[in-house]
Amino acid sequence: MPPGYRGSVELRTLRYFVAVAEELHFGRAATRLHMSQPPLSRAIKQLEADVGALLFTRSPTSVTLTPVGTVLLDEARALLDHADRVRVRVRAAAGVATITIGILGDGTDPGVARLAAAFRRRHPGIDIRIRDTDLTDPTCGLRAGLVDVALTRAPFDGTALTVRELRTDRVGVVLRADDPLARRDRLRLAELSDRRWFQFPPGTDPAWQSYWNGGAPREGPVVRAVQECLQTVLWNGTVGLAPLGHDLPAEFAVVPLADMEPSRVVVACNEGDTNPLIRSFVEMATAAYRH
Repeated sequence: MPPGYRGSVELRTLRYFVAVAEELHFGRAATRLHMSQPPLSRAIKQLEADVGALLFTRSPTSVTLTPVGTVLLDEARALLDHADRVRVRVRAAAGVATITIGILGDGTDPGVARLAAAFRRRHPGIDIRIRDTDLTDPTCGLRAGLVDVALTRAPFDGTALTVRELRTDRVGVVLRADDPLARRDRLRLAELSDRRWFQFPPGTDPAWQSYWNGGAPREGPVVRAVQECLQTVLWNGTVGLAPLGHDLPAEFAVVPLADMEPSRVVVACNEGDTNPLIRSFVEMATAAYRH
């Protein structure tokens, strides 16, 4: 914990903090956590009191992490990942039938909704846990043992993984609505060569980083979450990419990229996994996304 820390912190409070840190918006974080904003704000203020320092700089128009908040974010993620691994191992030892699904991207995707409904019908007694992940790990924690199966997007290093394509989506460039290029019907990657692009942190899968940088070396601010990507577009005019078909606020425009390879929605699991629940999930995902 950062200097000044004076007490114990519940894992639940750390999850609240990580949500606000990744969204950089209390309202969006509250929606993500399925709670109202006032108790979330109170929990963060209590956490700041426990730590003995401000974690966020707040203004009427923005929320940003302080240096102490940045340190705590790394520590909190590590603690929560460890807690998830402990929970999975304990439940497995107890013989509880469970499956942990990692999801990267839009949880409102119709394919996800169809799959969820079908899986519940076929396996009504199964404890289903969901791990919503940021953009730094396209395997959603699969390699770290945090999830059993992942609904995500390729490309990434598929070594020792079984990866099945479910769907492809065209990709567009996300721009500020007042950007001169936002009025275009389509763009090519070469027309964005002089722009700054968002980057993922060091250690991120190279194939994943290269894809979202249009296959060329780029420079720009480091981001971890979708909201951070959007904020860098809004504040810095940074180039962002996104699959087409996602609704964005009026401050943004999405222009299709004519020469960008489609984004592949995939389901992934560890190679050779014999868990019948995972096999069933993969087969049902294939059917759900076929419609």
